[in-house]
Amino acid sequence: MASVHLSTIINCDVASAWDALQDFGALHTRLAPGFVTDCQLAGEARIVTFHNGMSVRERFVSSDDAQRRLVWSVVGPPFEHHNGAATVSPDGADGEGHCRFEWQADMLPDVLAGELEPMMREGLAAIKRHLEAGAASRTSMRHDS
Repeated sequence: MASVHLSTIINCDVASAWDALQDFGALHTRLAPGFVTDCQLAGEARIVTFHNGMSVRERFVSSDDAQRRLVWSVVGPPFEHHNGAATVSPDGADGEGHCRFEWQADMLPDVLAGELEPMMREGLAAIKRHLEAGAASRTSMRHDS
């Protein structure tokens, strides 16, 4: 089974990042706008449409507030198996105002990792941009008050 593991430091507090990540039906507005163009809830799943036109059905697996971890699974082609997880944690550097965002995916067939990794890198960059822009906006509003 192939695995892709990515992480980045985001200039955003952990609580705000987790709040956006755990909002399962708002991926296109709260976490990765631009990269994800639409997200529709369908029972325990979401139909996700990406900027490249690709669409997948992702089944909700679990959300753990204590670990700030969300888990989902892509159901159907091109995957025989897919399990995705994202975790938000305090950044060890200085903590306040920064967090580590980790995204992992395990999949079959293995060959799909070569296609999925660049897409995940692009998605992680979009998440970082969006969360940092929101953090900057919140900081600006506090200073303007």
